[in-house]
Amino acid sequence: MSLPFARLFACAAVAASALSWAASHPVVLVNALVPRDDCTRYVDLPYGADQRQRLDVYVPRQSATHRPPMVVFFYGGSWQSGRRQDYLFVGEALASRGLVAVIPDYRLYPQVVFPGYMQDAAMAVSWARTHAAAYGADPERVFLAGHSAGAQIALLLTTDRSWLAEAGTPSHAVAGAIGLAGPYDFLPLQDATLERIFPPAVRDASQPVRFVQGGEPPVFLGVGLRDTTVDPANTERLAARLRAKGDVVEVRRYPTLTHAMTVGSLAAPVRAMGPVVATAPVLDDVVAFVNKH
Repeated sequence: MSLPFARLFACAAVAASALSWAASHPVVLVNALVPRDDCTRYVDLPYGADQRQRLDVYVPRQSATHRPPMVVFFYGGSWQSGRRQDYLFVGEALASRGLVAVIPDYRLYPQVVFPGYMQDAAMAVSWARTHAAAYGADPERVFLAGHSAGAQIALLLTTDRSWLAEAGTPSHAVAGAIGLAGPYDFLPLQDATLERIFPPAVRDASQPVRFVQGGEPPVFLGVGLRDTTVDPANTERLAARLRAKGDVVEVRRYPTLTHAMTVGSLAAPVRAMGPVVATAPVLDDVVAFVNKH
């Protein structure tokens, strides 16, 4: 559930050209290679009082004939680490395809345990919907997305509608949800730190799969079949539960992708490598899903 950025691409087994390039490029260098002319970035915007309750917004520079959708992306890091600045490559990727992207920070362990970070996430979504029009986006087409632990956040907001309601956002405000390599049904815990992050009294409430009722917005689930960090069976179980309740769910399985590369493949330097895009078109699939709905 963590994202080891110092080795973000070293573990990829996507193509020989990608391997030779990737082994020595941590996220700082990846972000340095991200083009800056695709979007305008608004940084360090507060959605709450805590220093971790800040977000960045990426707005496409090309003019559009209509208001584009907005995607709120939650990063991973085992609910213990992560910074929105490290995900510039995600904001750029989404904005390069005409979407407005919002990337929030949220409080992490040990500052908070579950459900503290969920409260932050719901507040960030409420901020995004309220301010969507100010950044040129359609407030009726707000999508939630995440990778790894961030996918758990995005899908729990989608299935357990109480979080958004508490933040003043109606459940119908979510146009769709996108999970990449997420833990959606990960009990019992096998890690002492995770046992502290998810106290026994509220542990069951952390599982997105347990809240599927039917009537959820459309869901896209992407998973790398070489993922050894989060069991890909999490994706299959959530997808089965959504289908059983009559929900629309699209699953894409990427045979070549590891856990980190499921999101790392969005980076512009990797997208420029033909073999990578051909075998794992994650960005194309995500954008197609958003545009479809």
